Amino acid sequence: MTGAGTNHTIPSLAGGPAIILVRPQLAVNIGMCARAMANFGLSDLRLVNPREGWPRTGALRKGAYAAAAGAVHLLEQAKLYSSLEEAVADLNGTFATTARERGQLKPVLAADTAMTEAATRLSFGEKLGILFGPERTGLDNEEVALADKIVSFPVNPAYASLNLAQAVLLVGYEWMKAAHGSAPPFQPADRSPAAPREMILSFFDYLEGELARVGFFRPLAKRPVMQNNLRNMFHRMNMSEQDVRSFRGMIVRLVEGPRADKPKKKSQPSSDDKG
Repeated sequence: MTGAGTNHTIPSLAGGPAIILVRPQLAVNIGMCARAMANFGLSDLRLVNPREGWPRTGALRKGAYAAAAGAVHLLEQAKLYSSLEEAVADLNGTFATTARERGQLKPVLAADTAMTEAATRLSFGEKLGILFGPERTGLDNEEVALADKIVSFPVNPAYASLNLAQAVLLVGYEWMKAAHGSAPPFQPADRSPAAPREMILSFFDYLEGELARVGFFRPLAKRPVMQNNLRNMFHRMNMSEQDVRSFRGMIVRLVEGPRADKPKKKSQPSSDDKG
């Protein structure tokens, strides 16, 4: 299953810090983490002792692959480790994600700060990883002790527990901004040029004339104020030429009523129809 924003005709971003899921409990969460990684150009997925094993067959595989929503290549390429030490052995640094203060006197960074640092360090050829703990308990103190720094999120202190894939998504989003910029992926189409004053004033004359004709300006003493209010309302729109044409066309149709349907042309009889 793929989403509406999936486009396999363009190259996919890859790289970034390794996403290391430590003792993940549910195969479906592994799939959702893969989807979050694919959203933001992360491609190194590492699994440490997943509770249900690595779901390559059966219902677990089906659930994980369905949750990945097209990011199955990350599941296929995921590396499986029996210990966290083994999973981080080739890395130059690691960040541990946690919602709780651990008393380990490590630097605690917001996700955006951590990913800005990660983008810089990876550009110099370092390899980094981000540790995510199991869904129910998070990383234990011994696992946090293997990290250089802690990453935490500004969340409701009374409800700080994040779904595993949500945590990966937040980190991935900040990675994308740090590594590839924060500009939105598309912009609105160019609109028509701004309407010149002459065109706008002509529209005002026509509109105000028709409003006066139907008795809109009452009492008459307030007409100047009412006209100014109308004009300011349209000025705030920064109307384009197309905007003015559209407004004028609508008013014309309201004034003149429905267009009469053009009579259909009768087809000329063919030579075969002639007697």
